Amino acid sequence: MTTTAVAPLTTVDAEALVAAAVEAAEKAGVTVSVTVLDAGGHLLAFRRDDRAVLISGETSTRKAYTALQLNTPTADLVDAVQPGGLFHTLPTALDRPLLFIAGGVPVRRDGRLIGAVGVGGGAPEQDHGFATAAVESLS
Repeated sequence: MTTTAVAPLTTVDAEALVAAAVEAAEKAGVTVSVTVLDAGGHLLAFRRDDRAVLISGETSTRKAYTALQLNTPTADLVDAVQPGGLFHTLPTALDRPLLFIAGGVPVRRDGRLIGAVGVGGGAPEQDHGFATAAVESLS
């Protein structure tokens, strides 16, 4: 069986993701914090704007972590944590608690998970759009 190596998410990629998310947010008149994690959950890039809500930095990090751990955009998980949902009883005894609010998006290359971006500071739907725009900018 032959396997093909996939290039990891680099700091250059991570900084480009942050810049793209911030640009999308600024076009919408929103101030955000952005976190980019590599596939191992290590922080590659982070931007916290002092004009954003104080907790937006922690929020962006937890959104990225959740998207990475579950390999799914956090926007797709909101219903899953409601009573009766798939993850309603998901334990949160992880390194960081998961956050099921839109704004976390996995980053994939050649179909493989290589990291995640999280955006916090706007409405959840806005944050999801900013994170998605950032990921699409890497293509």
